[in-house]
Amino acid sequence: MLLPQTKEREYRFRLALRMGLPIFAMVLILVSHRLITSYKNLDSSFYIEVILLLAFSIYFIFYIIYKSFDIRITESVTKTFTREYLYKYLKKELKANNEYTLLLISIDNLSDINSRYGIKNGDKVLKQVVLWTSEYLKSKEITNFPMGHIKGGDFVIGLRGSKNEYSTILELMCLKSDEFTVDDIEVKISGAITDKTFSDELDYLVENLFEIQERNRNQKLLFQNTQEISPQKQESFVISAIKNRSFIVMTQDVFEDEVCVIKECFVKLKTPNSEIIHQKTYMKVLDKLGLMVDFDLMILEQNIAKCCSDSKEIFAMNISPSSLRNPSFMFRAKELLNANSEIKNRLIFLLSESHYYSQVSKYNSTLKVLRDMGVIIAIDRLGAIHTSFLYLRDLDIDMVRYDSSYTKEIKDEKYNSAIDGFNVMAHNRGVKTWIRMVDSQEIKDEAKELKIDYIQGNFMAPVEKKYEN
Repeated sequence: MLLPQTKEREYRFRLALRMGLPIFAMVLILVSHRLITSYKNLDSSFYIEVILLLAFSIYFIFYIIYKSFDIRITESVTKTFTREYLYKYLKKELKANNEYTLLLISIDNLSDINSRYGIKNGDKVLKQVVLWTSEYLKSKEITNFPMGHIKGGDFVIGLRGSKNEYSTILELMCLKSDEFTVDDIEVKISGAITDKTFSDELDYLVENLFEIQERNRNQKLLFQNTQEISPQKQESFVISAIKNRSFIVMTQDVFEDEVCVIKECFVKLKTPNSEIIHQKTYMKVLDKLGLMVDFDLMILEQNIAKCCSDSKEIFAMNISPSSLRNPSFMFRAKELLNANSEIKNRLIFLLSESHYYSQVSKYNSTLKVLRDMGVIIAIDRLGAIHTSFLYLRDLDIDMVRYDSSYTKEIKDEKYNSAIDGFNVMAHNRGVKTWIRMVDSQEIKDEAKELKIDYIQGNFMAPVEKKYEN
């Protein structure tokens, strides 16, 4: 394999030869043929024509070489492969090698660097990280590897062999990067590793790198050798579960003043072999395959039929906000709610946003339709990175549930003060508050002292199976 700079020079040279030499050869053949067949009758015009043809062909070859510089396979800033060429290159490598590994190297704070120090310094950081990474791998006797810029501060490296050969090297590199700076600019670097044992498809491998990286950022152990199901199997299992309506619904009691007032529903999909697919696994597949609306409607229909119909309790279920913004979901949801008037005020939609949805008036219009039909609206994970107090301020809702991180740190003064502030704001707006994952009497007492309305956790009640399809 070649480094990107060498590879680009070779690529341009081969392109020029491939396109220019046939034309040059054709000119030579025509001239040779004319000389052989008509050499006795040649006049001065023939030599002029030959000179012009040769001049034109030479000019054309140089023109092709010049234009080939417009076809970039490396980036001007980082001197690494462009994403398009890297993908093309890696697909060939994956086919040619039984064992192949991909590394992800990310500059986690590149956006902050660009904002604070300027884009030029951001570009300098990109280039220096590439050089630093290359030198580090070279010190471990890893050379001549393809490296490409995927997006932002993310780079992917291809290496022949299994990930077991490189996991320790990558972990040590990420640990050593804690000391890395560029002109006194602090650079935060993280990484991930995967190989062909996960999938033969490049797109799946790259997606897996980013998923692994996200998990690694919250763990002390950077790189775990956990066995994972291939993405193709995951997708087929999820599609089969949706098609066959194969799932289990679990519930957990939520208490107000020691009385159970709500049952939250948890859904686990089942494979054809009756193995369990947990939410963290199937949610990303549903989004990718565009099946979120089908899933939400399936669970809504079954919960109405099997939960709400056989008791008078209130049931809470997670609904994707993207489903609420889908006309086909809203149409079917209205049909179900209107056809089952006995469930009015007994169904809670728990909404968890991944980004702040700025079209507040449109959002509130949708929520009003649901609330008018007796659906209770709750915003989940309040106080998390993507679910700020703005939802509590801007949306017309009935409940908020705090992010679980507040439960774990409820004794910490900063978290305690934040909950107290959220509580005051919520109660002033007539919104009920809710906390989950309460696992001790101490946390329960603290939640009560903060006047949180609803308390939930294994300390209070375990998760139990409600029904199975």
